[in-house]
Amino acid sequence: MKDLILVIAKALVDHPDDVRIHIKDDDRATTYELSVHPEDVGKVIGKQGRIAKAMRTVVTSASVKSSKRVIVDIIS
Repeated sequence: MKDLILVIAKALVDHPDDVRIHIKDDDRATTYELSVHPEDVGKVIGKQGRIAKAMRTVVTSASVKSSKRVIVDIIS
């Protein structure tokens, strides 16, 4: 899942070397905190959050077989 998020995020930003993911694992959910360069935050979020929503949809669809909820947070 981490690799999927990295591939999507690196394709969107101008500074792909600054893309980082921190994973927080809980009993009920796994949270992926996506950190990008401050100039690239708008590109990852998109107009009215459309790109962020699409990224969350893809990640959620890919994790259907797991019993945990998957959350993607975008951090500047």
